[in-house]
Order: sequence, then C-alpha cells, then structure tokens
Amino acid sequence: MSVVQEFKAFAVKGNVIDLAVGVIIGGAFGKIVDSLVADIIMPVVGAVFGKLDFSNMFVALGTVPSGTAPTLAAVKAAGVPVFAYGNFITVAINFLILAFIIFMMVKQINRLKTEEAAAPAEPAPTPEDVLLLREIRDSLRK
Repeated sequence: MSVVQEFKAFAVKGNVIDLAVGVIIGGAFGKIVDSLVADIIMPVVGAVFGKLDFSNMFVALGTVPSGTAPTLAAVKAAGVPVFAYGNFITVAINFLILAFIIFMMVKQINRLKTEEAAAPAEPAPTPEDVLLLREIRDSLRK
C-alpha cells in the first residue's frame, strides 16, 4: 500500500472527520464563551468589585513615558513591557466557565445514555423455524 493510499484511508476515517468537526465547533464555541466572559460576566464582576476593569490591570516593567494614558493598550503602544495579570484573570475565568459548561454537557449526555440503556428493549420476533417447530410439536401432542 502506497503512502498516498494509506494517508487517504487515514484521512477519511470517521474519527478524523469527527475530530475536525469537533475542533471547528470548539473554536466557534470558544468565541461565544469569550464574548460571554468579556461582554457579560466581567462587567458584572467589575461592577460588584467597584468598577474594576480586569483588562487594564497590569504592572509596567519599564518607565512609562509621560503623557501616556494609563491603559494597557497605550502602555504597550509606547513600547513598555508589561506584566498584564488582568488578561490572565480574564482568561482563567473564561476557562472555568468553559470547563463548567462542557462538564454540564457531558453530564447531560451521560444521563441520556443511561436512560436509553435502561429502557427495556422490545423482544426480538420469534424466528420462523422456531414457530414451525412449535406447530409440529403441538400437532404431535394431539
């Protein structure tokens, strides 16, 4: 088998295609969670903690030129290295939310699988040869 044929057989396997679909959907889902965290949850968390904006929490590791706005974007644009721990907090919260959502999805899927497995299966129809043998048996008894 040539390398091209082996690669073709590998690439069209169901698992590879399922993985590709999962990665694409995961990327889109990640964007949704990023928006949820950045646009909905973090402003609420910031309001609870007194108008705190995590995205602008940083420590400048150099001297900031005078006249530079005290925002992360402005300090970075000035070329000053920064320790942006606020971004880390945002990403960590994002991860926790995403992990919790995935956990709840897997838990629900497992519950549905358990219910499906617990449902009684309909008995298989009796094969024709067994029915015929039963008829013969019953007629011999008479």
